[in-house]
Amino acid sequence: MDRANGSFPSRRRLLQLGALAAAPTALLATGRADALPLLATVDYPKAESVPASKSNYTESGRPLSYPVEFVIVHVTQVDYATTLDIFRNPAKEVSAHYVVRSSDGHIAQMVREKNVAWHAGNWDYNTRSIGIEHEGWVDKPEYFTAAMYRESAALTASICTRYGIPKTRERIIGHAEVPGADHTDPGPNWDWDRYMRLVAAA
Repeated sequence: MDRANGSFPSRRRLLQLGALAAAPTALLATGRADALPLLATVDYPKAESVPASKSNYTESGRPLSYPVEFVIVHVTQVDYATTLDIFRNPAKEVSAHYVVRSSDGHIAQMVREKNVAWHAGNWDYNTRSIGIEHEGWVDKPEYFTAAMYRESAALTASICTRYGIPKTRERIIGHAEVPGADHTDPGPNWDWDRYMRLVAAA
């Protein structure tokens, strides 16, 4: 090949190509090819990653930056798909860590737990909580299905265990119980006794 016309690879390029070719062999020879770390996209293994817009939450390093001390239960007041769209829309300035679907309890994680979701309407509580939205309306109890209760309770129990949050109503609260909140969710049709039993049993 004529190096003058640029078609002949340089010594540096040959070394790079050689290193790339040798890398898989070296990994297999040491038995560590399967030990390459995978980047986690969710904090709860049963959740699907559906990232919110970065414009709708604050990046952080919890629990080092802020302690995680509460789980806050929300009801969306719109359907599941619309909730995902809202949290992915950078103009909305709102998010929650998780969204639970009514029909089957499927969970979408939209904000990583280390980050501060904008869900509580109170900055102090935002920094110290995990927000879980539930598909439905406060005046339509048929949306609060057995699957939703079961899967949400398992998620809440996992969060409480991982952060050392007591599984009590003082630490697992509704949006309406956040100081200064102007929301009423999850509302009078949310069965707290049932939910807390499921959290305790999970």
